[in-house]
Amino acid sequence: MSLQPFTRVTGKAAPMLAANIDTDVIMPKQFLKGIDRNGLDRGVFFDLRFLPSGEPNPDFVLNQPGWQDASFMVVGANFGCGSSREHAVWGLKQKGIRALIGSSFAGIFYDNCQRNGVLLITLDESVLQRLGQLVSRPEQAQISVDLEAQEIQLVDGQVIPFQIDTLRKTALLLGLDAIGSTLQRAEQIKAFEREHLLANPWLS
Repeated sequence: MSLQPFTRVTGKAAPMLAANIDTDVIMPKQFLKGIDRNGLDRGVFFDLRFLPSGEPNPDFVLNQPGWQDASFMVVGANFGCGSSREHAVWGLKQKGIRALIGSSFAGIFYDNCQRNGVLLITLDESVLQRLGQLVSRPEQAQISVDLEAQEIQLVDGQVIPFQIDTLRKTALLLGLDAIGSTLQRAEQIKAFEREHLLANPWLS
């Protein structure tokens, strides 16, 4: 599957710094019943985004004017814990979230994001808290994430560097899922097969 490449993206960053936000909160169970991925953007943070009446909750950050249509979220520790539902990532992506910036992420959630082209950036907690405070003011919430340079660029000119695994970075830059990344090495795989069969002819 071809994914949207991530090179340099500019947009608003919404702060949501509570720790241990799990996938049940990100995508409640009632949105897991469909036979395809359509409409999952409505389910993202549904119980936080909407009041019991069905009206948007004005207190939720993604409903507020300064962070509507955010491209990024600055999130708390252990974001994406809980069940392994991939729907959480599909919904975030449909909602327009291109990257999540936090201090730690649940392992399966991290892998699901990678497979679906959502960049996860891990920062030291102290740096993350400063960034969270900055983007909590709408006039300072616009940031740019340059994956090639591995930098977050802020409106005041500050630059926050980040680290990322080389294989994950390459896949995101090229818009490759796991199969696409494997096919990048198709010739190496074929060469290994030929050499292995020559060395072990009984296998054929």
